[in-house]
Amino acid sequence: MTKQTILGRVAQLAKANINALLDSAEDPQKMIDQLIRDYTNNIAEAEEAVATTIGNLRMLEQDHAEDVDAAAEWGGKALAASRKADELRAAGTAAEADRFDNLAKVALGRQLQSEKEAKDAEPTIAAQTEVVGKLKAGLDQMKTKLTELQSKRDQLVARSKTAQAQNQMLDAAKNIDVLDPNSELGRFEDKVRREEAKALGKQELAESSLDAQFEQLDSLGDAAEIEARLAALKSGS
Repeated sequence: MTKQTILGRVAQLAKANINALLDSAEDPQKMIDQLIRDYTNNIAEAEEAVATTIGNLRMLEQDHAEDVDAAAEWGGKALAASRKADELRAAGTAAEADRFDNLAKVALGRQLQSEKEAKDAEPTIAAQTEVVGKLKAGLDQMKTKLTELQSKRDQLVARSKTAQAQNQMLDAAKNIDVLDPNSELGRFEDKVRREEAKALGKQELAESSLDAQFEQLDSLGDAAEIEARLAALKSGS
């Protein structure tokens, strides 16, 4: 019963649709981790069952071979005793001949028993051989599934980390919008522009003051020229 139970579990796990299990899981990574643990434990149990079944099968095969050899050996002994009985009977020793015939009958009886035991063991050996074959095939499939699970887990973890990094990058980029006038960068730009405008105003004011001063100088020069010319007229020059 234990072997049949293990065999059933091996077959069930070997046929499991991993993709369907992952699609229905709320947390695929945790699901894969649990499946890996389950597969690892069941593989260990299945390997123990396979080892036990193989050991029992080898013992049955050994007993069967011994029964076959014993049957052949008892057949040889029966033949030898029968021939000896025939020789003694031909020599006129009937009583001794009967004794060897009886020995031949005993040997033939044991030969028959050995052949029967060998024949009775053959169906069990065939059934155990089939079980061992199925267990080995199931184990191979489970190990393949385990490798697939481990690979999927690694891929899933890598994809999860990549997605997290992308989300962090997008969140960071969303918080820095240079075109948003309400953002800190926009307010700083407005402040810079106001400072630049203020500097332009001061520069324009300074240039306007210089022009007035030069115009005043020009006006003073004209007045001096007029006074000089007036003095010349009076002096008759």
